[in-house]
Amino acid sequence: MKLLTIELKKILPYKTFWIVIGLYFLFLALGIIMAEYIVNAMVDDVNNRLPIPLPHAVLFNFPDIWQNLTFFASIRFVLIFPAIIVIILITNEFTNKTVRQNIVNGMSRSEFILSKLQVVLMLALVISGILMIVMLILGLVHSDSQSLSMIFTRFSFVIGFFIQMLTYLCYAFFIAFILRNTGLAIALFTLYTIIIEPVIYFFLRAPFMWENKVYTYLPVNAVIRIVEYPSIPALKKLMNFQLQEEVSLLSCSIPMIYAVVMIAIVYLTFNRRDL
Repeated sequence: MKLLTIELKKILPYKTFWIVIGLYFLFLALGIIMAEYIVNAMVDDVNNRLPIPLPHAVLFNFPDIWQNLTFFASIRFVLIFPAIIVIILITNEFTNKTVRQNIVNGMSRSEFILSKLQVVLMLALVISGILMIVMLILGLVHSDSQSLSMIFTRFSFVIGFFIQMLTYLCYAFFIAFILRNTGLAIALFTLYTIIIEPVIYFFLRAPFMWENKVYTYLPVNAVIRIVEYPSIPALKKLMNFQLQEEVSLLSCSIPMIYAVVMIAIVYLTFNRRDL
């Protein structure tokens, strides 16, 4: 609690933190609103050529809302905002030399790492908690059936999203500690997440290498695959999407293994490098 209190004193007055977290929820809200409109526009276009029209997509009904909203909340372009927060909070310690001051004042190097991991865990919990409350409210408003069995049938997707957020932020934690430079860390992390890994993924999934399943183990792709598809039946017919039924233990374990390895590397290197 002492370490967490110290971190909160740094974070809560920090305007950049509130701006970036605000942008995250803004883009998330816009994405959710636009998603239903875009999918239904596609359905309307196809229905003009079908004798039997497809039903419109409904994102906010129980129990599908858990899967739909966690899917849109875990898109690469949206996840990048909380990761940037983690990178800024960690690299600022090196830029402003406050990490040295913390060590001089009696904080051990292990405690410093632990304090940043607490920030990662806190962010993942808060974001997941806010999203869960929003989904619960939207589901209660839009669903006809509100029985407990219906409401919590697919609640595992919320747990899956928390693991997504936690492991993805651990990746950002790793990059921040290794590079120690705000601009370089954000640029490299964003470049790899948005461009480099998707390009690698594309080539590994090329038709002539279809049997090669290495692409499923790419770090960021492993995170995205926890909640891989939305629960929109119309998409199965329109775009041949496979509808995911639940969050699997295997899909969660792969990014968690990556996260543990990265934390271990940070611990070993940080205890050996000069501050």
